[in-house]
Amino acid sequence: MSAYMDSIVGGSAPEEHAKALRDTLSPAAQVYCPNSTEFDTLSARWSTLAEPKVNVAVVPAIEDDVEKIVQYAKKANLPILAFNGAHAAITTLGRMQGGIEIYMGQLSSVTISPDNTTVTIGGGTSSKAITDALWNAGKQTVTGTCECVSVLGPALGGGHGWLQGYYGLVADQFVSMNVVLADGTLQTIDASSDLWWAMKGAGQNFGIVTSKIYEIEQYDWAIETLIFDGDKVEALYQAANDHLSPVPVNIMSWSYWLNIPSADPDKPVILFYIIQEGATAVDPAYTKPFHDIRPISVEAEAGDYRDLARWTQIALESTPCQKTGLANPRFPAYIKEYNISAQRLAYDAFAAEVSGDSPFSTSIFMFESYPVQGVQAIDSDSAAFAFRSDNILTAPLVTYMPTGNDLDQQAAELGNRLRGIIHEGSGSEELHSYVNYAFGDESPQNWYGYEQWRQDRLKMLKKKYDPEGRFSFFAPVE
Repeated sequence: MSAYMDSIVGGSAPEEHAKALRDTLSPAAQVYCPNSTEFDTLSARWSTLAEPKVNVAVVPAIEDDVEKIVQYAKKANLPILAFNGAHAAITTLGRMQGGIEIYMGQLSSVTISPDNTTVTIGGGTSSKAITDALWNAGKQTVTGTCECVSVLGPALGGGHGWLQGYYGLVADQFVSMNVVLADGTLQTIDASSDLWWAMKGAGQNFGIVTSKIYEIEQYDWAIETLIFDGDKVEALYQAANDHLSPVPVNIMSWSYWLNIPSADPDKPVILFYIIQEGATAVDPAYTKPFHDIRPISVEAEAGDYRDLARWTQIALESTPCQKTGLANPRFPAYIKEYNISAQRLAYDAFAAEVSGDSPFSTSIFMFESYPVQGVQAIDSDSAAFAFRSDNILTAPLVTYMPTGNDLDQQAAELGNRLRGIIHEGSGSEELHSYVNYAFGDESPQNWYGYEQWRQDRLKMLKKKYDPEGRFSFFAPVE
């Protein structure tokens, strides 16, 4: 560190910390303080509920900058938090009340190896950036589904993706990773490191990642988007159990409950997607059972892998990728199949709370059924991600414009009540919650698995690599 940094680390003014950081980081790094447009833009989050509060926003330009930022924060005793797509809505982030934001956006890079088997991905690379770069080279890999999130953020919690039926989770693609540890040192780790296990499912850190890539096997993709009214809940999800459970390796089935007044002005409708790889039209063997339920509408489209986010309304320009000041807490629960009675109870409870002029009228209830063959082919003990045996990811997303604690409490009560209905219907005593969608009131067992050895191993690694708990804002291991 510079002599100036040594003298200033005890200061508390953001401007002083900003100057010290500017003096030590690379020329292209950027540092911003509150009351600037840049700071406001960089610190904005997708969900404003229990937002982390930061005093300085730093945009590293090279990997070495991240190391120096963490070293400075440690010496100054300042909290740190990495921002990528800033889509994490977990309320534990609100424990950060002042500190340094590390905005990873400039660390965006995609470099294919000379032998065309791996790709090195910068820590701030978005899912869209790597998808487009690899597609242009005739390659692909597993990324998160939403275009505006980073590759690394979802991966550190496991990471579901369109191609997981073949290759496993996003985290399963890792070959090596450059990680800045809590003590400010940069290490390259791979499967020989004891930290490797934790990084794949419980590894909310920063890094440059080398991941496996694959030849594009199928260029064609197709989707059918069906809209049903709420009276079809039982028939629809029974058909999903009968015909899409578990989904074939080249099929995905998602559904959303949401208000579309043009389709039904009085209550939420069910938006049901059937997606097929390797086809220009979804096979009628998969769609006919749902056509027989008489949807309000059916729309068929054909394209390629790059169209999936647009079709499912999670592209860069889609509403879920915008930061508009809304609170967006989610309440995830994994299940193995749909309990038809629970689906009806959950729908009725959801409809009662989001219809009309409700403050929650723009909320949605998500049901994501991915192929799991590639996920379940990998030993469950090989990574911190603990829920490979589950088939369907469910989550109410309670969206609203914040007005104070009373409304926040109503949203939390609604989300937990809806999740509780789905969980009770699963018949499982264990609540399995996808950590990337977590609300924040769950336990480490809900996030990282109920087996005692998993919890003990995480605590041991936490004590070894982060004894001061510097990385403890996102779903902390405690």
